[in-house]
Amino acid sequence: MESQNESRRKFIKSAAVGSIAAFGLPTYIPAHAFGANDRVRVAVIGVNGRGKDHIQGFSKLKDVEVVTLCDVDSNVLQERAADFEKKYNRKVQTIGDLRQVYDDKNIDAVSIATPNHWHALAAIWACQAGKDVYVEKPGAHNLHEGRKLVEAATRYNRIVQHGVQLRSSEAIQEAIKHLRDGLIGKVYMARGLVFKWRPSIGDLGKSPVPAELNWNLWQGPAQEKEFSKNYVHYNWHWFWDYGNGDIGNQGIHETDLCMWGLDVGFPEEITSSGGKFLWNDCKETPETLTSVYKYPSQGKVIQFEVRPWMTNKEDGVEIGNLFYGDKGYMVINGYDDYKTFLGKERTPGPARKAGGDHYANFIDCVRSRDKSKQNGPVETAHLASGIAHLGNISYRLGRTLHFDPKNEVFVGDKEANQMLTRKYRAPFVVPEKV
Repeated sequence: MESQNESRRKFIKSAAVGSIAAFGLPTYIPAHAFGANDRVRVAVIGVNGRGKDHIQGFSKLKDVEVVTLCDVDSNVLQERAADFEKKYNRKVQTIGDLRQVYDDKNIDAVSIATPNHWHALAAIWACQAGKDVYVEKPGAHNLHEGRKLVEAATRYNRIVQHGVQLRSSEAIQEAIKHLRDGLIGKVYMARGLVFKWRPSIGDLGKSPVPAELNWNLWQGPAQEKEFSKNYVHYNWHWFWDYGNGDIGNQGIHETDLCMWGLDVGFPEEITSSGGKFLWNDCKETPETLTSVYKYPSQGKVIQFEVRPWMTNKEDGVEIGNLFYGDKGYMVINGYDDYKTFLGKERTPGPARKAGGDHYANFIDCVRSRDKSKQNGPVETAHLASGIAHLGNISYRLGRTLHFDPKNEVFVGDKEANQMLTRKYRAPFVVPEKV
């Protein structure tokens, strides 16, 4: 007699194939889905920084097995593999090139924690290989890539989860419901705050490539440059070829929440200004940045601030969001804590602190194939990342920009539109048709 797990696997597979066929899309579903006893086999790509949390987050889930670690730095890779064996009492496969991960038919899903400039292409390749994807923020390094990632997830019917954990927080979900239900009245403004301790990185100049690093693969889609210790392994965030500054780093959590809470998409008008006022180092991105995103047709506005080093807190918030309505305001501190203050006297209203499990939500959707249950679907990755890119473009050009949200282009501005994408380096090219 057929087991319950076997019956369920057959049902999911047939339902997924039928759904894809109805839209005339490819019907590739891995034959091994999801392994014995519904076990989901995961590979983590990029294991130096956030990847360590990915390993831990997936390893603690029932019937989920981290089977592969991938990194272009062999020292980091072997160190993480040794840590893994010590903690989980088993060996894990190690791979230096993510393309070999996608060739492995025994892997169901990939979790991407590479530098920003690799996120979208790595995720698109995974979709094309029939893998589901958990991708760190920002989902894309530029706006064009974000749209292509949405298209790839749709075409190949893949679950693509954006790594903004606050979307799985029970407290933040409750906070959003309060905004929708009118607790603070008509919500007209959101503020995003990123006040982080960012020191000088100096200027280490150019140097030989370390023997353990595949520098060509690390650069991937970016144009080739000489190696610098300023890039690897963290400070790439502050160089336009690889990162997006703090608005496109920590700030993606907050841009996402601004848009979610206001219930808006891309803005119609963008103004950003800032610069480097503290350190005479080699960072390219601004230390301080203030961006204003206007929605004239909806009567709403987003204000976003990045401040480094020593600064004040705002209602106790250094990393978080504030929402303003005509009956009160809401303070969201971090990823799982909200408070409300009502009326002229700022009377305390509903408040809560509670987390959630973003990895578990992703795995649940991988099993069910139900994108409607995703807390961080691919479309939100495009929006949250894209609005940060729009702010950076305004800053870099030094002027207010007007944007057409429907067509995702700047209005009558060729120079700005050229910055919606990048010049790619073969073979690491985000294709026009995914």
